Amino acid sequence: MAVTGSVETGLTAEDVAFLRDLGNQLRVDGIRASTKAGSGHPTSSMSASDLLAVLIARHLHYDWQNPALDNNDHLIFSKGHASPLIYAVFKACGAIDDAELMTYRTHGSRLQGHPTPILPWVDVATGSLGQGMPIAVGVALAGRAVDKLPFHVWTVCGDSEVAEGSIWEGLDKAAHYGLSNFTAIVDVNRLGQRGPTEFEWDMAAYQRRVEAFGCRALVIDGHDVEEIDEALGAARAERERPTVVLARTIKGKGFSEIENKDGWHGKALPPDMAERAIAELGGVRDIAVDTPRPQAGESAVRRGGTDVTIALPTYSKDDKVATRKAYGDALTALGARPDVVALDGEVSNSTHADEFKKAYPDRFFEMFIAEQQLVASTVGMAVRGLVPFASTFAAFFSRAYDFVRMAGVSGANIRLAGSHAGCEIGADGPSQMALEDLASLRAVHTSTVLYPSDPVSTAKLVLHMAETDGVVYLRTTRGAYPTLYDNDDEFPIGGSKLLRSSDDDAVTLIGAGVTLHNCLDAAQRLAAEGVSCRVVDLYSVKPVDVEGLRAASAATHDRFVIVEDHYPQGGLAAAVLEALAADERPPRVVHLAVRELPGSGTPAELMAAAGIDADAIVAAARNLAGEVR
Repeated sequence: MAVTGSVETGLTAEDVAFLRDLGNQLRVDGIRASTKAGSGHPTSSMSASDLLAVLIARHLHYDWQNPALDNNDHLIFSKGHASPLIYAVFKACGAIDDAELMTYRTHGSRLQGHPTPILPWVDVATGSLGQGMPIAVGVALAGRAVDKLPFHVWTVCGDSEVAEGSIWEGLDKAAHYGLSNFTAIVDVNRLGQRGPTEFEWDMAAYQRRVEAFGCRALVIDGHDVEEIDEALGAARAERERPTVVLARTIKGKGFSEIENKDGWHGKALPPDMAERAIAELGGVRDIAVDTPRPQAGESAVRRGGTDVTIALPTYSKDDKVATRKAYGDALTALGARPDVVALDGEVSNSTHADEFKKAYPDRFFEMFIAEQQLVASTVGMAVRGLVPFASTFAAFFSRAYDFVRMAGVSGANIRLAGSHAGCEIGADGPSQMALEDLASLRAVHTSTVLYPSDPVSTAKLVLHMAETDGVVYLRTTRGAYPTLYDNDDEFPIGGSKLLRSSDDDAVTLIGAGVTLHNCLDAAQRLAAEGVSCRVVDLYSVKPVDVEGLRAASAATHDRFVIVEDHYPQGGLAAAVLEALAADERPPRVVHLAVRELPGSGTPAELMAAAGIDADAIVAAARNLAGEVR
């Protein structure tokens, strides 16, 4: 049986019967798949099945054979645990067949416990609740402000996840940017994992909150297909603000033994119950849905920068420039590519992303003090194939770490620039000092971690960031320091730079960012004492230059002093030692790092107190050189 999609308002009796039948098919298929797997969330799927039946048959404009089509709608399943439902949808739309549906949650299957972009119809990995909806806001923002296409972004949320602050950051920014092309469908089924949700079925409470954030709220019976159809049609027709459809539903809907009963969250029905449920729901069906096709349309923005000349900023050896300033300079130069966009968290005059804003105001997006939405919007922009850069103080990315982690799971291509890193920032104190960021970002799947020391290397690395896949993080420094490199020097990702060396080197000093300058100062002073030291700029922290490190170790009697403005765990030294741990002769390392909680003071005072200044490096290198002698 097949039906042709329509966006016209009003349903015939035949339409109503079809949609109810389709909703029950989605329930049955979700039960079948999860029961065979022996795990999953069928009851959370059953509550939203009527909502999805109406959406895919009537309102979602999508070409399932061409998921990369520019003007396709987007459907982001924020309640990713209800994956039996989204996979049942894919089957009904002809994207997968029944045989694949029944591989759900098995090793090697594309149908994982929570959806990921291994499936071409899935934009982002979801399942960490509170993420899909804010990312959908980013997709809608890209469509409205950059692509200038009329596609609609739909996201399905659970009522439990609206307790997440990120949900409200998302709705706030959706309203701020007037994203009428965005609709959130909240499945208010009353029951969470361990019992009732915060507001249960108090639909008025949900409505007040949604409206307080500037969105249109539509309260409906989530099992009345006519009400659902009317609400989704109204959402698509909205022209001024985002819409939130608040659908009152019943968990486990369609199987009387478990409807609205606690204790069934995340539990597959045993085979005997599944058999009874399928019978009560009318048996197995094979309904095919012809989803409405999108209108023809192409993005207003050309992807890729191969035909654009990027004129990077240049610097004199006499210049003292903060790497955060060089980031802003280079980002602005990259703006010559029409697919580059920039986002910031209300600190752009410190990160220097405001320079991009002045040059390209239509491609700069202010997320204010909402770091979760900052990263979520960045991921949403990446879904659309744009090249997004997001900046804030490095410490504040920790507020959005789960979004960064999930960006790695999604395989999203995003670029993050964290300024004001380490105790070097000075008097602001430890709340503003990123001392954990290298460790946390190195741990993210797909991540690249970069830490330049001067403006030339910063500009070159920002250019590389635009062409590097995955989660790419750039750590920048607050203070202005000397320019070390010539403008024609190159800084490949995975490389390092040798700034000082001789045949008589006794010790290798390894630093990055501010500590590289301290290493150079220390090497100069040690040379006056007759102690020759090699100095390595470890600007690529992940991936690290393994061969360069091995060569330095061999040249300096396997003696390293590694200096970092970071806590001891997970930073430069960890990167070096992990890379060389399996070598026959791993280096002997003295590790200088921030080991106590800093306070306020000047940068020089704080680096001295932490034991990462030139004095500390001189003492450590002198001792290691003594071991060699």
